[in-house]
Amino acid sequence: MIRVTIWNEFIHERTKPQVQAVYPQGIHRVIAESLSTRLGSAVEVRTATLDEPEHGLSDEVLASTDVLFWWGHGAHDRVEDAIVDRVAKRVWEGMGLVVLHSAHASKIFGRLMGTGCMLRWRDLGERERLWIVAPGHPITAGLDREYFELPQSEMYGEHFDIPPPDDLVFISWFAGGEVLRSGCTFRRGKGKIFYFSPGHETFPIYHDANVQQVLANAALWAAPSGGGAYENRGRQISQPLEQFRPPTA
Repeated sequence: MIRVTIWNEFIHERTKPQVQAVYPQGIHRVIAESLSTRLGSAVEVRTATLDEPEHGLSDEVLASTDVLFWWGHGAHDRVEDAIVDRVAKRVWEGMGLVVLHSAHASKIFGRLMGTGCMLRWRDLGERERLWIVAPGHPITAGLDREYFELPQSEMYGEHFDIPPPDDLVFISWFAGGEVLRSGCTFRRGKGKIFYFSPGHETFPIYHDANVQQVLANAALWAAPSGGGAYENRGRQISQPLEQFRPPTA
Protein backbone atom coordinates (compact mmCIF):
# COMPACT_ATOMS: atom_id res chain seq x y z
CA MET A 1 0.00 0.00 0.00
CA ILE A 2 1.48 3.33 -1.11
CA ARG A 3 0.18 6.22 0.98
CA VAL A 4 -0.30 9.27 -1.25
CA THR A 5 -1.16 12.84 -0.22
CA ILE A 6 -2.31 15.29 -2.91
CA TRP A 7 -1.58 18.89 -1.89
CA ASN A 8 -3.25 21.77 -3.71
CA GLU A 9 -3.61 25.48 -2.99
CA PHE A 10 -7.32 25.17 -3.85
CA ILE A 11 -7.65 28.89 -4.51
CA HIS A 12 -8.37 29.31 -8.23
CA GLU A 13 -11.14 26.72 -8.16
CA ARG A 14 -12.99 28.79 -5.56
CA THR A 15 -12.31 32.27 -6.99
CA LYS A 16 -12.25 31.92 -10.79
CA PRO A 17 -15.37 30.70 -12.63
CA GLN A 18 -13.37 29.44 -15.63
CA VAL A 19 -11.32 27.20 -13.33
CA GLN A 20 -14.32 26.07 -11.32
CA ALA A 21 -15.97 24.96 -14.55
CA VAL A 22 -13.09 22.55 -15.21
CA TYR A 23 -12.37 21.45 -11.61
CA PRO A 24 -15.51 22.15 -9.54
CA GLN A 25 -14.25 20.07 -6.60
CA GLY A 26 -10.61 21.09 -7.01
CA ILE A 27 -7.61 19.84 -8.95
CA HIS A 28 -6.64 17.70 -5.99
CA ARG A 29 -9.92 15.78 -6.13
CA VAL A 30 -9.51 14.94 -9.81
CA ILE A 31 -5.95 13.70 -9.29
CA ALA A 32 -6.95 11.74 -6.19
CA GLU A 33 -9.85 10.03 -7.98
CA SER A 34 -7.71 9.16 -11.00
CA LEU A 35 -5.00 7.61 -8.83
CA SER A 36 -7.53 5.59 -6.89
CA THR A 37 -9.18 4.39 -10.11
CA ARG A 38 -5.94 3.45 -11.87
CA LEU A 39 -4.03 1.98 -8.92
CA GLY A 40 -6.90 0.58 -6.86
CA SER A 41 -5.87 -1.13 -3.64
CA ALA A 42 -2.20 -0.39 -4.33
CA VAL A 43 -2.70 3.14 -2.98
CA GLU A 44 -4.34 4.96 -0.13
CA VAL A 45 -5.05 8.55 -1.21
CA ARG A 46 -5.90 11.64 0.81
CA THR A 47 -5.82 15.37 0.08
CA ALA A 48 -4.57 18.51 1.81
CA THR A 49 -4.98 22.21 1.00
CA LEU A 50 -3.37 25.52 1.83
CA ASP A 51 -6.06 26.86 4.18
CA GLU A 52 -6.12 23.84 6.47
CA PRO A 53 -4.21 24.06 9.78
CA GLU A 54 -0.51 23.57 9.03
CA HIS A 55 -1.59 23.54 5.34
CA GLY A 56 -2.85 20.01 5.99
CA LEU A 57 0.75 18.82 6.32
CA SER A 58 1.24 18.12 9.99
CA ASP A 59 4.09 15.94 11.22
CA GLU A 60 1.61 13.10 11.57
CA VAL A 61 0.33 13.45 7.99
CA LEU A 62 3.81 13.61 6.49
CA ALA A 63 5.05 10.70 8.61
CA SER A 64 2.30 8.58 7.05
CA THR A 65 2.86 9.83 3.47
CA ASP A 66 4.97 7.84 1.03
CA VAL A 67 4.45 10.16 -1.95
CA LEU A 68 3.40 13.83 -1.84
CA PHE A 69 1.93 15.53 -4.94
CA TRP A 70 2.25 19.35 -4.96
CA TRP A 71 0.23 21.80 -7.08
CA GLY A 72 0.72 25.51 -6.42
CA HIS A 73 0.38 28.71 -8.43
CA GLY A 74 -0.88 31.92 -6.88
CA ALA A 75 0.08 31.57 -3.22
CA HIS A 76 3.63 30.21 -3.07
CA ASP A 77 4.52 32.97 -0.60
CA ARG A 78 1.73 31.92 1.77
CA VAL A 79 3.29 28.52 2.42
CA GLU A 80 4.98 28.73 5.80
CA ASP A 81 8.73 28.18 5.85
CA ALA A 82 8.36 25.74 8.74
CA ILE A 83 6.16 23.53 6.56
CA VAL A 84 8.71 23.72 3.73
CA ASP A 85 11.41 22.62 6.18
CA ARG A 86 9.19 19.74 7.30
CA VAL A 87 8.50 18.55 3.75
CA ALA A 88 12.17 18.83 2.71
CA LYS A 89 13.20 16.75 5.72
CA ARG A 90 10.73 14.02 4.75
CA VAL A 91 12.04 13.98 1.18
CA TRP A 92 15.61 13.57 2.46
CA GLU A 93 14.33 10.69 4.59
CA GLY A 94 12.76 8.97 1.59
CA MET A 95 9.32 10.41 0.88
CA GLY A 96 8.65 10.82 -2.84
CA LEU A 97 7.63 14.23 -4.22
CA VAL A 98 5.74 14.86 -7.48
CA VAL A 99 5.85 18.56 -8.41
CA LEU A 100 3.17 19.69 -10.84
CA HIS A 101 2.98 22.55 -13.35
CA SER A 102 3.47 26.00 -11.77
CA ALA A 103 4.79 24.44 -8.57
CA HIS A 104 8.15 24.84 -10.31
CA ALA A 105 8.05 28.21 -8.51
CA SER A 106 7.09 26.72 -5.13
CA LYS A 107 9.29 27.14 -2.10
CA ILE A 108 9.77 23.41 -1.69
CA PHE A 109 10.93 22.79 -5.29
CA GLY A 110 13.33 25.73 -5.14
CA ARG A 111 14.68 24.51 -1.80
CA LEU A 112 15.38 21.04 -3.13
CA MET A 113 16.76 22.15 -6.51
CA GLY A 114 18.96 24.99 -5.21
CA THR A 115 18.29 27.10 -8.33
CA GLY A 116 15.80 29.74 -9.43
CA CYS A 117 13.58 27.13 -11.20
CA MET A 118 12.08 29.80 -13.48
CA LEU A 119 11.19 29.51 -17.16
CA ARG A 120 9.34 31.33 -19.95
CA TRP A 121 5.57 31.04 -20.36
CA ARG A 122 2.67 32.09 -22.58
CA ASP A 123 -0.99 31.31 -22.00
CA LEU A 124 -2.69 31.13 -25.41
CA GLY A 125 -4.06 27.61 -25.17
CA GLU A 126 -1.75 26.18 -27.80
CA ARG A 127 -1.12 22.53 -28.63
CA GLU A 128 1.54 20.70 -26.60
CA ARG A 129 3.26 17.54 -27.82
CA LEU A 130 5.06 15.54 -25.13
CA TRP A 131 7.83 13.36 -26.55
CA ILE A 132 8.93 10.32 -24.57
CA VAL A 133 12.72 10.58 -24.52
CA ALA A 134 13.32 7.81 -21.97
CA PRO A 135 11.38 4.84 -23.36
CA GLY A 136 11.37 2.05 -20.83
CA HIS A 137 11.41 4.42 -17.84
CA PRO A 138 8.78 3.33 -15.28
CA ILE A 139 7.05 6.72 -15.54
CA THR A 140 6.24 6.01 -19.22
CA ALA A 141 4.62 2.61 -18.60
CA GLY A 142 1.34 2.16 -20.46
CA LEU A 143 1.97 4.98 -22.95
CA ASP A 144 1.71 3.23 -26.30
CA ARG A 145 3.15 5.89 -28.60
CA GLU A 146 6.38 7.88 -28.89
CA TYR A 147 4.48 11.01 -27.86
CA PHE A 148 1.07 12.24 -26.79
CA GLU A 149 -0.61 15.58 -27.31
CA LEU A 150 -2.68 18.03 -25.31
CA PRO A 151 -4.91 20.17 -27.56
CA GLN A 152 -4.72 23.20 -25.26
CA SER A 153 -1.96 23.97 -22.82
CA GLU A 154 -0.03 26.84 -21.31
CA MET A 155 3.35 27.17 -23.00
CA TYR A 156 6.32 26.64 -20.70
CA GLY A 157 9.61 27.16 -22.50
CA GLU A 158 13.35 27.04 -22.07
CA HIS A 159 15.52 28.16 -20.49
CA PHE A 160 14.27 26.24 -17.44
CA ASP A 161 16.58 27.06 -14.53
CA ILE A 162 16.91 23.65 -12.91
CA PRO A 163 19.93 21.43 -12.24
CA PRO A 164 20.62 18.69 -14.79
CA PRO A 165 17.96 16.03 -14.10
CA ASP A 166 18.89 12.47 -13.21
CA ASP A 167 16.43 11.29 -15.89
CA LEU A 168 14.90 13.37 -18.67
CA VAL A 169 11.65 11.54 -19.35
CA PHE A 170 9.63 14.00 -21.47
CA ILE A 171 10.41 16.95 -23.72
CA SER A 172 7.48 19.14 -24.75
CA TRP A 173 7.09 20.98 -28.05
CA PHE A 174 4.52 23.75 -28.37
CA ALA A 175 2.68 25.03 -31.45
CA GLY A 176 4.42 28.37 -31.07
CA GLY A 177 7.81 26.68 -31.48
CA GLU A 178 9.19 26.53 -27.93
CA VAL A 179 10.40 23.40 -26.15
CA LEU A 180 10.72 22.43 -22.49
CA ARG A 181 12.24 19.64 -20.41
CA SER A 182 8.77 18.84 -19.14
CA GLY A 183 9.31 15.57 -17.26
CA CYS A 184 12.42 15.38 -15.06
CA THR A 185 13.52 13.22 -12.15
CA PHE A 186 15.88 14.05 -9.30
CA ARG A 187 17.07 12.45 -6.08
CA ARG A 188 17.62 14.33 -2.86
CA GLY A 189 18.81 12.33 0.13
CA LYS A 190 16.83 9.10 -0.07
CA GLY A 191 13.85 10.75 -1.75
CA LYS A 192 12.83 10.67 -5.41
CA ILE A 193 11.38 13.76 -7.12
CA PHE A 194 9.48 14.01 -10.41
CA TYR A 195 8.63 17.35 -12.00
CA PHE A 196 5.85 17.26 -14.62
CA SER A 197 4.93 20.53 -16.30
CA PRO A 198 1.44 20.12 -17.90
CA GLY A 199 -1.44 21.17 -15.68
CA HIS A 200 -2.68 24.71 -16.31
CA GLU A 201 -5.84 25.20 -14.30
CA THR A 202 -8.11 26.53 -17.08
CA PHE A 203 -7.63 23.44 -19.28
CA PRO A 204 -8.83 19.89 -18.50
CA ILE A 205 -5.30 18.49 -18.49
CA TYR A 206 -5.71 16.34 -15.37
CA HIS A 207 -8.76 14.74 -17.00
CA ASP A 208 -6.55 13.51 -19.87
CA ALA A 209 -5.99 9.74 -19.87
CA ASN A 210 -2.30 9.95 -20.76
CA VAL A 211 -1.60 12.54 -18.06
CA GLN A 212 -3.44 10.40 -15.52
CA GLN A 213 -1.33 7.42 -16.56
CA VAL A 214 1.87 9.43 -16.07
CA LEU A 215 0.78 10.54 -12.59
CA ALA A 216 -0.14 7.01 -11.57
CA ASN A 217 3.25 5.79 -12.79
CA ALA A 218 4.94 8.63 -10.92
CA ALA A 219 3.27 7.62 -7.66
CA LEU A 220 4.59 4.07 -8.03
CA TRP A 221 8.07 5.23 -9.08
CA ALA A 222 8.49 7.84 -6.33
CA ALA A 223 7.46 5.56 -3.47
CA PRO A 224 10.23 4.88 -0.93
CA SER A 225 12.48 1.95 -1.77
CA GLY A 226 13.63 1.17 1.77
CA GLY A 227 17.15 1.12 3.15
CA GLY A 228 18.71 2.47 6.31
CA ALA A 229 18.01 5.76 8.05
CA TYR A 230 19.14 8.97 6.34
CA GLU A 231 21.37 11.36 8.28
CA ASN A 232 21.35 14.94 7.02
CA ARG A 233 24.49 15.87 8.93
CA GLY A 234 28.09 14.82 9.27
CA ARG A 235 29.39 13.01 12.33
CA GLN A 236 32.85 12.38 13.67
CA ILE A 237 34.03 8.75 13.63
CA SER A 238 36.49 8.18 16.43
CA GLN A 239 37.49 4.62 15.60
CA PRO A 240 38.67 3.45 12.15
CA LEU A 241 37.13 0.39 10.55
CA GLU A 242 40.54 -1.19 9.96
CA GLN A 243 43.53 -1.55 12.24
CA PHE A 244 46.40 0.70 11.22
CA ARG A 245 49.32 2.51 12.76
CA PRO A 246 48.85 6.29 12.76
CA PRO A 247 51.77 8.10 11.17
CA THR A 248 54.35 9.51 13.59
CA ALA A 249 55.87 12.97 13.35
